[in-house]
Amino acid sequence: MRLTLFTDYSLRVLLVLATRTESLVTIAELSKAFDISHAHLMKVTHMLGKSGWVDTVRGRNGGMRLSAHPSKLKLGTIVRHLETDFALVECFGENNRCVLTGGCELAAVLAHAMQAFLAELDRYSLADIASSSPALMELPLWQEVTWQARVKRPTLEVVPGVADALLSEPAPARSRKKRET
Repeated sequence: MRLTLFTDYSLRVLLVLATRTESLVTIAELSKAFDISHAHLMKVTHMLGKSGWVDTVRGRNGGMRLSAHPSKLKLGTIVRHLETDFALVECFGENNRCVLTGGCELAAVLAHAMQAFLAELDRYSLADIASSSPALMELPLWQEVTWQARVKRPTLEVVPGVADALLSEPAPARSRKKRET
């Protein structure tokens, strides 16, 4: 499953807001820090405001801030709310016309995988991720986090191609297939 850019941008905004507990953040600041269009961030912040996770303040000295403590916001909840379509295959969607429906194990396997994916996200709060993301300190928007211990090293360094490697078939399964043939 690939998350949409809308969810990606929303998570980035929420991470910054999780570190900026002492002041408001503006769309202009976020746009500059992430090199994302102002128009996209307007849509993102509008939705985050409607969700109740973000308070927005209008006016000259306005901006936004988290409305809840970052430890209360679970990533699984956020992604479920922001993603509009978890239909990985046709039979998960509303207009299902797949002739295999009802006699195909793929749907069950993908449903279990989706449940595992979301369960993993449910294990982490916005605070967990923000406190383990030293790259946030590199942004001009960062403030010292007052609600959490020092920033820890991330558990996985993400470089180009790492997502493909993580999603590729595990090595033990490949060797087992070779032996079976």
